[in-house]
Amino acid sequence: MTNGRRAGFGAVLRERAYWAGFLIGVAVMAAIDEIVFHQLLAWHHFFDRATPAIGLISDGILHAAELFALVGGFFLLFDARRREGFSAASAWAGVVVGLGLFQVWDGLIHHKVLRVHQVRYDVELLPYDLAWIGSGLVLLAVGVIVTIAAARRTGDERATAGERHA
Repeated sequence: MTNGRRAGFGAVLRERAYWAGFLIGVAVMAAIDEIVFHQLLAWHHFFDRATPAIGLISDGILHAAELFALVGGFFLLFDARRREGFSAASAWAGVVVGLGLFQVWDGLIHHKVLRVHQVRYDVELLPYDLAWIGSGLVLLAVGVIVTIAAARRTGDERATAGERHA
């Protein structure tokens, strides 16, 4: 990796659009988790180690947090758009990394380390865990690839701008 590309990668991670996309990605995956697995399939609640009422309250808290993250992400995104140098590629990279990181965090930390809930109960967990964590790792890998592509684009644009000014 050349210094320009390394600088491009760091530049992407410093962009407001990247972190706006990241927040949006985390919020969207949290919403998918909550809507599909907590509400429609009723496989689990965010916190299943207490009464069903506490489980519902924990789902409400998760929903509020995902909405705050979504609104905050869009505020950051709109602020980044009004500033010079907005990069849609960086924003999309952040979205996909956020999707994947939420899924991996949920599968490893919430399900396995803290054991606040499992994907599903009264079934063999291994296939569910592999699918849950595996899908998050795939999204995270795609997000890293998109981030690297955005960094290359940023590094190439800076090099081109430098040549024009030289």
